[in-house]
Amino acid sequence: MSKNIEIKSIVNSLKVPSMSGVTKKSINRKFCVAPMLDWTDRHCRYFYRQMSKHTVLYTEMITTGAIIHGKGDYLRFNTSEQPVALQLGGSDPDALAHCAKLAEERGYDEVNLNVGCPSDRVQNGMFGACLMAKPELVAECVRAMKQVTSIPITVKSRIGIDEFDSFEFLVEFITVVKDAGCETFIIHARKAWLTGLSPKENRDVPPLDYDRVYQIKRMFPELEIIINGGIKTLDESVEHLKHVDGVMLGREIYSNPYLLAEVDTVIYQDTDSPVLSRIQVMDKVASYITEHEKEGGRAWHVLRHMMGLFQGLPGAKIWRRSLSINGVKSDKTGAQLLADASSFYRSENLTK
Repeated sequence: MSKNIEIKSIVNSLKVPSMSGVTKKSINRKFCVAPMLDWTDRHCRYFYRQMSKHTVLYTEMITTGAIIHGKGDYLRFNTSEQPVALQLGGSDPDALAHCAKLAEERGYDEVNLNVGCPSDRVQNGMFGACLMAKPELVAECVRAMKQVTSIPITVKSRIGIDEFDSFEFLVEFITVVKDAGCETFIIHARKAWLTGLSPKENRDVPPLDYDRVYQIKRMFPELEIIINGGIKTLDESVEHLKHVDGVMLGREIYSNPYLLAEVDTVIYQDTDSPVLSRIQVMDKVASYITEHEKEGGRAWHVLRHMMGLFQGLPGAKIWRRSLSINGVKSDKTGAQLLADASSFYRSENLTK
């Protein structure tokens, strides 16, 4: 039996006649942290969750092939990370349906289909941004996933690719995928060049066009539209929320994670949840690292995501240097490494 036939057989056994009447989990996507390959793993997401209760967190992109045929547990996460969404990379409807069903069973709050990554590796696998040229296939993928799950199925895309960057092209893509049942679109407000630019250049070189995303929201008021790309502050986020339903930040959060500490108050108007100081966040993560080490994990798996915790404060370089030099080589525990790295701040009585 071929692998495709085997997957299809599994998916067919999972299909249900109708998902009508099923209560779906409600997710408030006013503020989201973007899926970032090699960065937003489960340790990174746990760290982020200590600073914001409401922010929606996304996994790094995980391919259907890795989940179905890989040896590791690519779906593992800590329930304290929730709300958390799984971002899938793939273009085979049956494989995506199989993985979406597994994600729901494991407790994920959402499955997001990557239709925005422009890397050569992703294109060779026939998924990512190149799928924008195949809206009917994207629609088929969404339809297949929705048929076997009750959690939201969302799509993350660009505003266009290569020479296909007109507003009409984007409208057609949204329309076709919407008709398959997708109600939430996360749109990176840049086009992607599939040839000629590296993934890094594709995050900076194509100009941002926020107005085009705003236009989509005006044209499709019934859809939930999340804007992504180049957003660096909560003030900017608040401005975007006047035009769209949510904002998604990526690299800025990774370099300056403590920005999340104000999200619940500023974005979600939640004044009841306590705002932890940087030192308090560090102490909570230290306990997490200890448990990770008991399972045989390395402290560096977690510490590497904490390099920017003191971004913008005096001594931030000392913090980063201490973690980067000692985190990889030292035989100290993660808790000890954090205590050493933060000694400057404790001695200066800096608790924020």
